[in-house]
Amino acid sequence: MSQNQPQKLIAGANAPLPTDNISIRILSQNAIDCAAYRLTTDGKVRGDGDMIFYGQTRSDDGSVSFRGHDSDGFFDVNLSAQPASIEKIALAFSSAQTLSQVGDVDIQVLQGSQVLMTCQLSSAGRNEKAIILAECYRRQGSWKFRFIAQGFEGGLKPLSEHFGVEIADEAPAQNHNPAQSQPQPINTQRPINTQKAGNTSQANNPPPIHANSSINLSKITLTKNQSSINLKKRDDFGKISVNLDWNQRPQSDKAAPKKGILGDLFKQHQSSGIDLDVGAMIHLKNGEKTLIQALGNRFGSLQSAPYVCLRADDRTGQVSGGEWLDINGQQWSQIEEVFIFAFIYEGAPNWEKTDGVVTIHVPEQSPIETRLTEGAGNLPMCAIARLVNQQGSINVERINQYFKGHQEMDKAFNWGFSWKRGRK
Repeated sequence: MSQNQPQKLIAGANAPLPTDNISIRILSQNAIDCAAYRLTTDGKVRGDGDMIFYGQTRSDDGSVSFRGHDSDGFFDVNLSAQPASIEKIALAFSSAQTLSQVGDVDIQVLQGSQVLMTCQLSSAGRNEKAIILAECYRRQGSWKFRFIAQGFEGGLKPLSEHFGVEIADEAPAQNHNPAQSQPQPINTQRPINTQKAGNTSQANNPPPIHANSSINLSKITLTKNQSSINLKKRDDFGKISVNLDWNQRPQSDKAAPKKGILGDLFKQHQSSGIDLDVGAMIHLKNGEKTLIQALGNRFGSLQSAPYVCLRADDRTGQVSGGEWLDINGQQWSQIEEVFIFAFIYEGAPNWEKTDGVVTIHVPEQSPIETRLTEGAGNLPMCAIARLVNQQGSINVERINQYFKGHQEMDKAFNWGFSWKRGRK
């Protein structure tokens, strides 16, 4: 076998792994919920911190983590850092659809950018909705990888309970309000703060996850029919993190399905990819209004007004995990509204095929997501959602409306900023 040629595994086959950092990439034609479980000799997790999935994107010690998209996800594993009691790391997924509806699933094992091995899970004639895909396991002091492809009855909950994860019976109490399908404009004549905010540099990583007494598998998706949710009042909401992610598969990746590949969508920008930017307009209780975005280096601050900060911008458009915006939930009483938007800074606008998704992470709450798949025409600006302070609670309202630019979006929602052309 050529050194540069990845090894192809069939179901049941195994191969040795390097004993350091690897990544396991899972690609599918439709969205699936992937999970990893660190297991002891009895085939069970030691605790909920050994499960890694969309609601808890890293293990309690950080040696296994998840990044990417629900149709193109990566589990990053530091094999040498695994506790001695961990014998296996099982990889699985579940879906609301059967495997035959999901389509073939491709798996790659990588060391850095080098693909070491590949596996393909054929969907033909398979009606399971959960699959144990593969496992990393110890053998005589070394690590090996086995392709399993074993169907499992049920969804993510029974799958996780099979591995010993304690699942919460219910999501934290929240109030759904499907009646509010359209956002209401802000009517205010209060003064506007146009002062440039300072740049607060932060690592471009997901928010830290703390081990829970039981895992909550709930994921809330805001749609046209269920367009808002209310998070009950708290004295301290903690660090609220907003993630904008999109499909970033390179065109040369032959293992990836053709749907949603940005290299096909934005051929004139193949050298640099597409640059999607997330931003926010913030309205404080004292009447000040502030803009946060990478354009103009307006990164904001968590510890002082406006209590919202954009993490360091990736100007290549190729960062895995997308763009992140943080809100200081300890200062929620000082905030009237956070209006979240995104725009295509570079590349031809085609929101529908980017598989774009915005996920709002609030500590001790289920992840809240909305998908940016309804953009029509050549409109590069998307008004995504509002986080509104309603007597101390957080009302999250889906917007998903598309505009020609900042000025048109501002006018539609009566923010009153003065806009001029800028560059990063």
